[in-house]
Amino acid sequence: MRSGARPAVGNRACGVPGVGGVRCARDMPGVRRTPGVRGVLRVLGLATPVGLAGLARLLRPWQTRWGATDDEVVAPLPGDDLLPGPAEQVTRAITVAATPAEIWPWLVQMGADRGGFYSYDRLENLFGLGIHSAEAVVDEWQDLAEGDVVRANRSGSGGWVVVRVVPQEALVLQVADVATRRPLRRDEPPGWAFQWTFALRPAGGGTTRLLIRERTAFGKRTMRWLMAPVGPVSFLMTRKMLLGIKARAERAGGAAHSPPAPGSAVDGTVVGPTGGSGTVFS
Repeated sequence: MRSGARPAVGNRACGVPGVGGVRCARDMPGVRRTPGVRGVLRVLGLATPVGLAGLARLLRPWQTRWGATDDEVVAPLPGDDLLPGPAEQVTRAITVAATPAEIWPWLVQMGADRGGFYSYDRLENLFGLGIHSAEAVVDEWQDLAEGDVVRANRSGSGGWVVVRVVPQEALVLQVADVATRRPLRRDEPPGWAFQWTFALRPAGGGTTRLLIRERTAFGKRTMRWLMAPVGPVSFLMTRKMLLGIKARAERAGGAAHSPPAPGSAVDGTVVGPTGGSGTVFS
């Protein structure tokens, strides 16, 4: 090789020293290779399925219980019995400086053709859902009963059926065949059932804990694998929804509320006796 010549990294003879008089950089003594993706993963111990599974297990508890306390994660909520196990369960929560009566109207008017979902409208509309989240409570959208459909898109081709309503306490929805208003079952196509629960729990001082629980039952293991990527997306959208409902309810209430009592959970932190806080979840 001439002095100053660059090694032919992209040469087809790479890996066969001496072919064509040119050697690959990786075959030349003293030349260091920049580690590729596989190399980085190997260093981190993630190059094997076991390593990747370990990473997933590490991250999953945080996003599947964002803001929720230990008690809230395991506590039974209205409607849990409507989608019996085995089912995967996710519970996320937030503290809202408003009463259940002030938050409830925002839940009742959810729907693509009504008040939206208070999440990332622009992202949802990239898929043509036609969602526009309301900034005010609309009287015409306050009637919601069991058997009604909450539409997922403006066309009305998908959505949930209301399976339980406990005013100012819980709203439970299940993915359904909107034409028949019948919830989908795990033992029929597409092979999964999904339940969405919105629960309100008074927390004292005029505040409320808003919980959103997802229960998913799969008929086949392959469907569980296919749906796995939905988990992180669900977290992002649900977190934004919790924050969106909180902001709207607090803004609409407008009244000053007493600070939460020491030891209560507020947005993933525990309020200390002097007003300080410590993280509940890492």
